[in-house]
Amino acid sequence: MLKRIFLALFIVAAIACKANLRVNTDVEGSNNLKPEPQQQLVAKELVKVLENAHYKKVKINDSISNEIFNRFLKRLDEGRNYLLASDVKEFEKYRYELDNYLREGDLSAFFKMFNTFQKRYQERIKFSISQTSQNFDFNKNETYIYNREKQPWFSTVAAADASWRARIKYELLNMKLTDDESKIQRSLIKQRNLPVERDTANIGKTKEPALTNAEVLKKRYTNLLTQVQKTNNQDAFQMIMDSFTEAIDPHTNYFIPQRAQEFNEEMARTFEGIGARLQLENEVVKVAEVIPGGPAFKAKTLQANDRIIGVAQGKDGEFLDIIGWRLDNTVSKIKGPRGTIVRLKIIPAGQELSSQPKIIELVRDKIVLEDQSAKKTVKVINSGNKSYKIGIIDIPGFYMDWKAYQAGDPNYKSTTRDVRLLIDTLKQQKVDGIVIDLRSNGGGSLPEAIELTGLFIKTGPVVQVRYPNKVEVDADDDASIAWTGPLGVMVDRFSASASEIFAAAIQDYGRGVIMGTQTYGKGTVQSAIDMSRFISPLDEVLLKAQGNKTATNANAPKFGQVNLTIAKFYRVNGSSTQHKGVIPDVQFPMIFPADKYGESSEPSALPFDAIKPSTYSAVANLSSVKPQLISQHEARMKSSPEYKYLLEDINLFKKRDSEISVTLNEQKLKKERDEQEAKTLARNNARRALQGLPPLKKGEVKPKDDNDFIQDESLQVMGDFIKLNESGKFSLVLTQ
Repeated sequence: MLKRIFLALFIVAAIACKANLRVNTDVEGSNNLKPEPQQQLVAKELVKVLENAHYKKVKINDSISNEIFNRFLKRLDEGRNYLLASDVKEFEKYRYELDNYLREGDLSAFFKMFNTFQKRYQERIKFSISQTSQNFDFNKNETYIYNREKQPWFSTVAAADASWRARIKYELLNMKLTDDESKIQRSLIKQRNLPVERDTANIGKTKEPALTNAEVLKKRYTNLLTQVQKTNNQDAFQMIMDSFTEAIDPHTNYFIPQRAQEFNEEMARTFEGIGARLQLENEVVKVAEVIPGGPAFKAKTLQANDRIIGVAQGKDGEFLDIIGWRLDNTVSKIKGPRGTIVRLKIIPAGQELSSQPKIIELVRDKIVLEDQSAKKTVKVINSGNKSYKIGIIDIPGFYMDWKAYQAGDPNYKSTTRDVRLLIDTLKQQKVDGIVIDLRSNGGGSLPEAIELTGLFIKTGPVVQVRYPNKVEVDADDDASIAWTGPLGVMVDRFSASASEIFAAAIQDYGRGVIMGTQTYGKGTVQSAIDMSRFISPLDEVLLKAQGNKTATNANAPKFGQVNLTIAKFYRVNGSSTQHKGVIPDVQFPMIFPADKYGESSEPSALPFDAIKPSTYSAVANLSSVKPQLISQHEARMKSSPEYKYLLEDINLFKKRDSEISVTLNEQKLKKERDEQEAKTLARNNARRALQGLPPLKKGEVKPKDDNDFIQDESLQVMGDFIKLNESGKFSLVLTQ
């Protein structure tokens, strides 16, 4: 009885303290968002988790507070397009206090800053709407600074108005020039009697009068204003937590419940729902794509460009009108457990919104995202007087359906299982070599990186993992080998984490040749932890008593999830992949500079270091082979027009990256664009001539270009590698 009385008093006291925030978060002109008790509790517990369980065991102090402040301000307004200098000056009092606020679970200072930004954002959008009807003079010699990242904050509202007036003027000028270009293209089509695509969905219907550029722009900004007014405190909380966790290290992240579910589905390459990708267009949810194999695809009742205006659960559930809803809220209603029914009210593509809606019923199922899974192609190359057939396996990420694996599903989705099947097919096609393409592969599951390496070596250590108090060696213990022939691995600056583990192991074992550019340099290990582990039953009782709303989706962690850095990766040779990444054997010029892209560009990143090598036996010694591959590659590059174009691309990227402004004089801008278009046309035609294709004319749309010079040259390197293997220059010590 006494316990119950004490608990009741404690709950009453907690409710009384519910609104005890140190900063008044209200800002006139904003959505006046406020933190929820659950968010405050999660923030407070997250401080303890980071201080006690993170690899760095970092103390959340004034130094970290300063970093959090800088990151949060940058996330709010990276381009310095909205906030005033006076706003930032007002925020300064929080710079060295945010650590204390977080320790107490008080998010009021953050929400004050967020609400202030929201106010300024809405002011700018409303001002922009008012400017769309202005008559601008495009003959004046004015300039618009579109990149303000290194500019000072706006000193006054008038200064902000001047910048945004220039922005609207530029957008209208850009639309005007684009319209003129479209007229030229239509004229070309007419002159050549080319077929015109007909809009069969609207035959017999009265066409709405075309909107003017000003009306289109006004509509665009009005839609932005509507969307920002739907921003909620979960959006704010996610941004706050991103700024907090990434101040500790770039790869420690907290995800709110919905984001956690999305992350876990991405890792599994599966989700449960109807199998459709959705997007928001003018307040209405539109079907962007129907995913092959899903319920919608099989039923053939939902098509791309259909619009969904209502959702109901089960056979008899009441329809909810979802027009004007946020996209994430709509998605949460359409997704659901496998085997359950959802009914949709749709307006078929091409029909007016006022048309009679069609009602369809779908049974949710497990969806496998095949387009984000490993896939193969086969190419034949000529090397000297011989041709070789090369199998290319493109791996976009290291994924694994952990939930299905734990449930004992024999057909669980994983990178290694998919690649093994692809290799079996390639062997039947009698390929001479295989290239694993890891370009833009940001990593994923560590066990998958280890198992994938095991497809190409007999047994042995793959990666060393250093925790604060021990080093573990993760090895491939499966003696079977899926592919014993010549192997290549393609990487680039955005190959990270698990990609680097795989590429490094292949390189250290001498198992294959690595081609591309220096990789990202992410050498840290994260563990996904459900924040419910740190929330006591009493805390949950208190939250419920305060009317707190927790996640309703059973698949989403109720209190969110933290992906916590708990260790560092090391190669079997002892070197860390942190910061330095993997340096390819045959290198290509780097398009994206290391000081702006990659781990070395992150101020909070962990440092590079090394530990003792692991005990392993290389399968080949490629030390004498690599110089020959490099020499042959460089000889080809000296006479390669495509290589020259690649270098031009890099210089053009650097030039554009350094530009921050554009002229608002119509004649000058048109001249600049015409000159650039002429250069681009000449270059495209020179490349088409190399491929034996007819030249394009001015205004003619360039067909989709499937040319991949980096891949083509990497396959030539593989041809050299295969020939050296055939001539006995090296041998792979691999037996089945």
